[in-house]
Amino acid sequence: MKFYTLIVGIFLLFSNCTKKDQYRVGQEWNYKNRPTEKSSILKILKIEEYPETGKVIHISISGLKIKNPASPTGFAEYFSHIPISEEALNKSVTNLKNETGKKPDSLEMDGYSYWKREFDKGEAGIFTIPVSEIVGIMEKSIVAGDYTK
Repeated sequence: MKFYTLIVGIFLLFSNCTKKDQYRVGQEWNYKNRPTEKSSILKILKIEEYPETGKVIHISISGLKIKNPASPTGFAEYFSHIPISEEALNKSVTNLKNETGKKPDSLEMDGYSYWKREFDKGEAGIFTIPVSEIVGIMEKSIVAGDYTK
């Protein structure tokens, strides 16, 4: 019985370590997406820790089909920056698709820079809901024309 307890303890220790450090910049993840966006993936852009929010993981999302009246095609396919809690991301991802280690490009980080300025002023926060819900809320906002308010 002691051997079994030791094995279970070691397993739990390693599984917690892996879970804690599972996200790294440049990773691309499949996630529980909306039915119309089966090929959509998210990419880890930056990971930060803040006393008031805990770990914040900055992601981009590609492969979307978001209604967007301002787009020539009528749809947006990409969100360049979404700040999300680690807990919400844990509830969203399904499996690691690719781990390039590639740093984000400047376009992706433009969204982060704007968010960071506003966050430091207390004017911006982070998402604490699953990614598919974020996408739905943002689509409703874009269609309603509320995304600049």
